[in-house]
Amino acid sequence: MTPQEIADACARAMHVEDATSRSLGIEISEVGPGSARLSMRVADKLTNGHGLCHGGYIFILADTALAYACNTYDQRAVASGASIEFVAPAQVGDTLVAQAVEQLRAGRRGVYDIRVTNQHGALIALFRGRSATIKGTLIDNEVEKK
Repeated sequence: MTPQEIADACARAMHVEDATSRSLGIEISEVGPGSARLSMRVADKLTNGHGLCHGGYIFILADTALAYACNTYDQRAVASGASIEFVAPAQVGDTLVAQAVEQLRAGRRGVYDIRVTNQHGALIALFRGRSATIKGTLIDNEVEKK
């Protein structure tokens, strides 16, 4: 399999088990080795007491983009830390897009930057996530790996 085919197969395998992102309507737009682009529409149920998208849901979207990006090599990886800067509010009806880009992958660790924008390209949040590999792979079918 090519690196792109591996990334696609890993995303498909993760999506099957990712109940949280499915329940929030998070969609995978694209993945590639070390990268991912996901989107989520801000529904009423995702708002805080100010009627804005709750920051926790923006964090979930960015963290999910991190998860898909760092798991594109068929080596299971989990978040080992993250930070987020909220720079603008997201409104009900907005479609948020999280673009994850790998900055470093060395040994068992990785560093990823994620930009969260709205449907107009306006910056909503900047997220930096760190990953650590764990035991196991995502693609179970040995034939699919060849």
